[in-house]
Amino acid sequence: RVHHNLDTANRCVSHTHTIVLHPFLRLPDDLALDVVGYPDDEQIVMAGAKNAWALVGEQLGFSSYSKLDQALLTSIRAIKDEICDYDASASLERFLETNSIWMPANGGFDPLLRADYLSAFDTAGQPELVSVPEFPQLDKTDRHAVCDLRSGAATFPHRGTLVAPDCSFLFTVDWDSFFTLMFGPRTLLERIIRQRNLEGFFATRNTKHFWFKDAAESKVPK
Repeated sequence: RVHHNLDTANRCVSHTHTIVLHPFLRLPDDLALDVVGYPDDEQIVMAGAKNAWALVGEQLGFSSYSKLDQALLTSIRAIKDEICDYDASASLERFLETNSIWMPANGGFDPLLRADYLSAFDTAGQPELVSVPEFPQLDKTDRHAVCDLRSGAATFPHRGTLVAPDCSFLFTVDWDSFFTLMFGPRTLLERIIRQRNLEGFFATRNTKHFWFKDAAESKVPK
């Protein structure tokens, strides 16, 4: 899954990478009233509006992206109980219900960012992309024209990795995560982020992604 995708990334591109946060979702009031559960992909693509993590965090009084991420992960029970923050999760859920906002998409490519993913390939001068499935030993790798994915002539992949044919950059996603990882030359990533006004941050050598407290603590220098 993500470890395989990171291996793919390390073989293909430079180690410059950024975490692209999946936006919170808002729909027009008339459509929002008809939604049961979470909006489907078609509703999101056609009518969804982005709400920034920074604005949601400010409204909740959260001091960082990590605090908001902890609340989100607690809400979907994706982390162990001892590192959950149930108070923050409850505050987040009340805020979302009151304002008719939905949590960001998790565990796959965000439909709300679909146009941004495809625009990145345009920016890189790549009319095609390679879709590497989550389990490449079981499912086949496909090559798609960007215009076919944009028009709906080809089905947009839900998970896995989207790679430029020349391996100049890629996007990949992880289970139960509210972000997409974008790898490539820093100048290209900066241009994509600026053009599409993406929210997130560049990773450093010290950026780690752990699921369990004991695994994280085992990596922390004493």
